Amino acid sequence: MVNPPNVREPESRQPAAQVPAQPRPGTRRVGSPLLERGRGLGESWAETRGRLRAAATTEPGRLWIIGTVVAVLVVAFGGITAWEISDRSAAAEDVVSRSQPLSADAASIYRSLADADTAAASGFLAGGQEPLDVRKRYDTDIATASRLLVKAAANTSGSADSAQQIAKINEQLPVYNGLVEQARANNRQGFPVGGAYLRFANQKMTTELLPAAQKLYEAETGRLYEDYGQADTWPYAATVLGLVALGGLVWAQRRNYLRTNRVFNHGLLAATAASTVVVLWLVVGHAVAASDLSTSRSHGQESLKVLNDARISSLQARANENLTLVARGAVLTQDGKDLYEAEFTSEMRTLNAKLGDAAHLADDSAGATPVKSAQADMAAWQDRHATARRTDDSGDYDGALKQVIGATGSTGECFDKVDAALDSALAHEQQEFTSAATDGRDALTGLPVGAAVLAVLAAAGAGLGISRRLAEYR
Repeated sequence: MVNPPNVREPESRQPAAQVPAQPRPGTRRVGSPLLERGRGLGESWAETRGRLRAAATTEPGRLWIIGTVVAVLVVAFGGITAWEISDRSAAAEDVVSRSQPLSADAASIYRSLADADTAAASGFLAGGQEPLDVRKRYDTDIATASRLLVKAAANTSGSADSAQQIAKINEQLPVYNGLVEQARANNRQGFPVGGAYLRFANQKMTTELLPAAQKLYEAETGRLYEDYGQADTWPYAATVLGLVALGGLVWAQRRNYLRTNRVFNHGLLAATAASTVVVLWLVVGHAVAASDLSTSRSHGQESLKVLNDARISSLQARANENLTLVARGAVLTQDGKDLYEAEFTSEMRTLNAKLGDAAHLADDSAGATPVKSAQADMAAWQDRHATARRTDDSGDYDGALKQVIGATGSTGECFDKVDAALDSALAHEQQEFTSAATDGRDALTGLPVGAAVLAVLAAAGAGLGISRRLAEYR
């Protein structure tokens, strides 16, 4: 039965009103802007991938992708090459112009301090009227050490250890100089206390100044070897990327030949030629630089280090020999022997070993001849020293003094000859180092800029070559 049109259904039969559900606090609605943006990005990326996939199914699309990849490889190769070689070129420049000169200056500081101590003892032994040449030698050594300390302080700002040692030397050097002046003043007046002042000055030199100078030398030499290591490291990333770029270019040209039967694509050929030049320049240039730097290290720096050690040992041996006569047995070792005589013997043993090493490292007659001369003079020095000790032990102090500091026939004469021979050998090895290290640095000159320029040209050539092929499809 059909209800009348104006009759309403009972309330119980009417559907319940739908109340929209309220979201919980802190929840995000399905249609939020953030989610919609994420969907938009995902759809955009999916659309891009779809276009790339569609492009890769056509020859123009493949050519565009190949050209882009090859150009990116070539540009990346040029950039990595410029970066790596710039880093190694800077390290090679530091070897030549910063770290090795600082190492040499540190060795000169040590030598000047040790030589000043030797000159002070020699002048004291000469009596109240110190010889003018000996006094001048002492003053020159102190001035040289002071000047080189100022130079080192200005160039070692990045090394805390070097700065600490320089500060220590600057602090103690005036104290040492004052003790030497006290020794001279008392010696001129004939006061025996002058010898005590001189021994105290020598103690300050050997226990504070020279150890600080040695640490400075070791720190600067360590920085030199760090620069060597950085300059010698092979540019692996640039080499691998260069070979990959060349492989990509060769593959692209072979593909072009197989599809078109055309032997050459001028753009790709130019890009391959430019990339080949960069790879060869990189390999040959760095190999030559590494070889020259290695030569400067093995035949220059290593010889310089040994010769500097030998010269320092000779200076310390001479100072101890003089102090043996100054102290006259007043300072003994724990086993009752003369301390300065024992240290003289130890330093001469070290000198003999260092001269043997220097002779082994010398690679030409110009370097070997002065070392052999130093060895002969050292042997004569030891013989004369033994004679002087026998004379002193027999009670003839004046005779022993003449045999030690006399103008002729003395141990001092032998010491001067050893020092002059070592100075000549050092000058030769320094020249050898400078020549080889400069050649190594110069072998990398222009490579960073050249690699960047050629890489850009190669990328342009690759792009031009691919664009000519794309034009055939229009």
